[in-house]
Amino acid sequence: MSRGARGEVAVIGLGASGRAAALLLARDGVGVYASDGGESPATHAAAADLRAVGVTVDLGRHDLDRIARARLAVLSPGVPPTAAAVRAARDAGVPVVSEIEIGLAHLPGVPYIAVTGTNGKTTTTALVGHLLRALGHHAIDAGNIGLPLSAVAMDAGPAGRRPDWIALELSSFQLHDTPSVAPVVAVLTNLSPDHLDRYPSAAAYYADKARLFANAGPDSIIVSNADDPAVQAMVAAVPGRRFTFSAAGGAGVSGGSAAVYRRPPAGAPDRAVEGTGDGGWLDLLGVPLLQRSQFPLLGDHNVANALAAVLSVALAHPSHATPEARARLASGLRSFRALPHRLQLVGEYGGVQWIDDSKATNVSSARVALESMVRPTIALLGGRHKGEPYTSLGPPLRQIGKVVLAYGEAAPMIDQDLGGVIPVERLGSDFAAVMARAHAHAAAGDAVLLAPACSSFDMFRNYEERGATFARLAAARS
Repeated sequence: MSRGARGEVAVIGLGASGRAAALLLARDGVGVYASDGGESPATHAAAADLRAVGVTVDLGRHDLDRIARARLAVLSPGVPPTAAAVRAARDAGVPVVSEIEIGLAHLPGVPYIAVTGTNGKTTTTALVGHLLRALGHHAIDAGNIGLPLSAVAMDAGPAGRRPDWIALELSSFQLHDTPSVAPVVAVLTNLSPDHLDRYPSAAAYYADKARLFANAGPDSIIVSNADDPAVQAMVAAVPGRRFTFSAAGGAGVSGGSAAVYRRPPAGAPDRAVEGTGDGGWLDLLGVPLLQRSQFPLLGDHNVANALAAVLSVALAHPSHATPEARARLASGLRSFRALPHRLQLVGEYGGVQWIDDSKATNVSSARVALESMVRPTIALLGGRHKGEPYTSLGPPLRQIGKVVLAYGEAAPMIDQDLGGVIPVERLGSDFAAVMARAHAHAAAGDAVLLAPACSSFDMFRNYEERGATFARLAAARS
């Protein structure tokens, strides 16, 4: 195919999803032009893989004229809609889709449960996949959870094995450009303002979340959080069969039963193990499924994630709600373990717990983490500011906080918002120095919590690197 000929597909951004989409399209014999405005070892490795199969690649630049002549543009979620390459495509009338859209087109007939929300979507998606596998299915977790859907499609090619089910996590960025999304079950975990460094308003961010339901019809199954008024407002007019889950002890029901956390009676012990309730039950479709103490994850927010996952899996197919299936689902909940960097206990040294919640990249998720703490807590907050005030962290910090260590670009704003609530030490961008101060403050019986409420990009490549550094430095001085 000649350079820039109509019929070519432009892939914008060469992270994991862009690379996967380009490889999948090239396998099909489609002419592909791929580009990334940056250069790194990862993008150079992706470029080498793509050039080996005949894809033309630019790094450090985008050929805007060529993108404008493409028949389709595939956008990586990390590329903002204001980027010149994206504007070139849209201004020229080139349809822009996500990598998810490409993956879905290559996996016709494969059922999937799709999960979105501000917080909890990755853990919920992982739980969905884990529970589907507990039922004996060949199920794959894909999407925003880390594995591109196009990579799943590549593996399910002519010589591969198609999955029985997919647990699909969808971010707002991905939903913006995935017009064909139509899951067997659509799950909305919760809503709070996020990504205000990219969206002009919370309403715009919520509008992208609502795209999960764009193709809902009378037979669609919607699972949503009964405890979140914003969620209920969003799904109120969505057609289909709507079911709710509630970790607060009750649930609204429309068109069916729900999943509910039945708390222990007043006066009953609620914490036989730190962070794990005892005496309460997780109910599924009106029948007790599992005692709370048997589900190993910390925090009521993880109870909500478990309820959302088990309800969506049970509703996805009639065979998933039989007595035998219920026993397997309960067993799956017992065997699930916390994902890395999500309220993960990475060590206890000298009687101090070190808890990595590096994935708490917004204020609401940091608040949930703080509300899960039961020990006096040294809180590590900071990174790149995302546009939200930190004042809502005040109430849980009053309850359990010893000190806030504010670091990175957001440190002055954190100090301004929380300095009147709890002692705040404003530190710089040397994370080793931050951890040294955490060690200095911590005493036996305390917890040190990394729940930054910010992105990591001022100091780290990603939140995973931030969490790994936290764990390493926690152990180094033990």
